[in-house]
Order: sequence, then C-alpha cells, then structure tokens
Amino acid sequence: MAKIDQACLVIVDIQGKLAQVMYERETLFAQAAILVKAFTELHRPIFWCQQVPEALGPTVEPIQSLLANHEPINKACFSAWKSPDFRSQLINSNCSQVVLCGIETHICIYQTARDLLENGFEVEVVAGAVSSRTSENRTIGLDRLRQCGAQITCTEMVLFELLETAEHPAFRALAKLIK
Repeated sequence: MAKIDQACLVIVDIQGKLAQVMYERETLFAQAAILVKAFTELHRPIFWCQQVPEALGPTVEPIQSLLANHEPINKACFSAWKSPDFRSQLINSNCSQVVLCGIETHICIYQTARDLLENGFEVEVVAGAVSSRTSENRTIGLDRLRQCGAQITCTEMVLFELLETAEHPAFRALAKLIK
C-alpha cells in the first residue's frame, strides 16, 4: 500500500500533440490532474518530466498550470530514471514509493517503472492516469508492468491508501477531488 510518508508522484511526458492522440485522453488528463492536486494538498513531492519538449511541446493544460510551483525535468531518454536530474532529485527526496502517471504506457511508463523497481523503489501505476496511442499498447504496457512487479492501481485507491483514515486533515479536500 502507498504510505503518505514514503510516496511521491512522478508525471511522465503528458505533453504536446502526442498527448492529444492518446487513447481516452480526457480520462488521462482528468486523473493526472486529480493526482497533482492531491499530492499538492498532501505536501508530497511531485516530479514532472518532459520528453524533448522542444520537439514534442510543453505539458498540456490544465496539468501544466497545476505544476506552476515545480520545475520540469527535461529528458531525452525514455526511462526517467536514466535522467541524472530526475535520479538525483528522486533519491534526495527520500521517497521509497513512486506513484506513476503519464504517457506512453508501453514505452516511457514501462521503462521508468522497470528501472525504478530494479533500483529498489516500489511502483504504483495509476491505470486511469496512463495511456498510449492505442488501447492495445496501453493494455500490453499494463500487463508487462504487472509482470515486472509494479502495482496497478486507480486514483481513488491510491488516494485513500495515502489518507488511511477519514480523520486525516486532508480527507475532505481529497474526497471533493474524486466526486
């Protein structure tokens, strides 16, 4: 289970024209936005990655505006872990659990999760907040993620795991996000 004192959010490459052709993109954008709002409310680290933004374009709205207090980590490698900036920031955060969202499930999400797992992190992939250009690629990506040890979860599940109790000070704020 995700633990509030160990978890961080990693957003991978929800940007430009590529994001616009994702399978069920509106669900992807909505679920990623909820995660950003929730992790902000919980004061947990958020790492925001962009794949070659000069070629693919910036992170889509409204996600980008929700990240106004964060700096993007620009990368060229498919796995965020292979970016020295991402790797050092994540290690310095002292988080052992990564909640992962973004695109594409079968490429950057898969490779990032695989590297994180191989380096001792627990990985929770939020199924509604990841996508690929086709449903088939998304499904294959989720299957491979599960096979390599990532936990597949949903937005509500991970948020309530982080809260643990309805008495948590952020419970009402997070409950409003998912209604």
